[in-house]
Amino acid sequence: MALRCQGLVKHYGDVKAVDGIDLHGRPGECLGLLGPNGAGKTTTVEILEGLTIPDAGQVEVLGLKWGTGHDRQIRERIGVQLQETRLSDKLTVRETLRLFRSFYASGRQPTDVIAMLGLQEKTDARLGHLSGGQKQRVALACALVGDPEILFLDEPTTGLDPQARLRIWEVVETFRQGGGTALLTTHYMDEAARLCDRVAVIDHGRVIALDTPAALIASLGGGQILEFTVDAQLETAMLEGLAGVTAAALQGDGSWQLTISEGPQALSGLIAALDSQSVQLEELVTHQATLEDVFIHLTGRNLRDG
Repeated sequence: MALRCQGLVKHYGDVKAVDGIDLHGRPGECLGLLGPNGAGKTTTVEILEGLTIPDAGQVEVLGLKWGTGHDRQIRERIGVQLQETRLSDKLTVRETLRLFRSFYASGRQPTDVIAMLGLQEKTDARLGHLSGGQKQRVALACALVGDPEILFLDEPTTGLDPQARLRIWEVVETFRQGGGTALLTTHYMDEAARLCDRVAVIDHGRVIALDTPAALIASLGGGQILEFTVDAQLETAMLEGLAGVTAAALQGDGSWQLTISEGPQALSGLIAALDSQSVQLEELVTHQATLEDVFIHLTGRNLRDG
């Protein structure tokens, strides 16, 4: 395995940020971590990166362990893009990449990485003059300039425009195709579905589901989601008893979410059931099931909830 942790635990006072996480990443794989803010994703990643010491558990990076005299060897073989990277505003993009390249015994040419991230026109621009999205790409370039075997990406495309996001996706896909291992945290479901071979759903410091994106979505038992609001209270058992409905859940905002296997059948059954109880339908929308629906089904919370 390129990356492995077992029984990972980290407490901050009475708060269990990480509560017994087991994960592994294979060569050539992108492993995604999904969960709401405060679920323990960033703490887990920081432990794997060697930035935070766990209270318990084992971590292996490329067969080596942090704190056993191999820290420099590990750092030579990994690339890290933090959720927020603070770089010197007075340095140019070229100077920044040359500086980070000097930290490694071997690696890529800074000009090649600049081109890879589409930053050629900003090569001699000072970082203080770049947009937030451009600084994000520079941070990723810094993570890649050492030609790492493992790439840690903590929400790498937050704040980027669609074109820049697509370029970063292509960079990550090329990295994987070359045999590299990527660990990605993201709030974007399309990003996780496209880039990740497997996804771990994390909540309250624990892994509550782990599989391929397709398998996680299939686990809902239906390919579509029907969301609606009404002007009265309903019983979960009544909704789950409707033909074509595999699951029903009341959301925090008072709306209902049905996982459905047969769209027309479920919709007609719902309308008939509401009519029979003289309940007024206020709003109704349907969409294909996504990874976000998986998370809501598992936890009852939205991915961006704290």
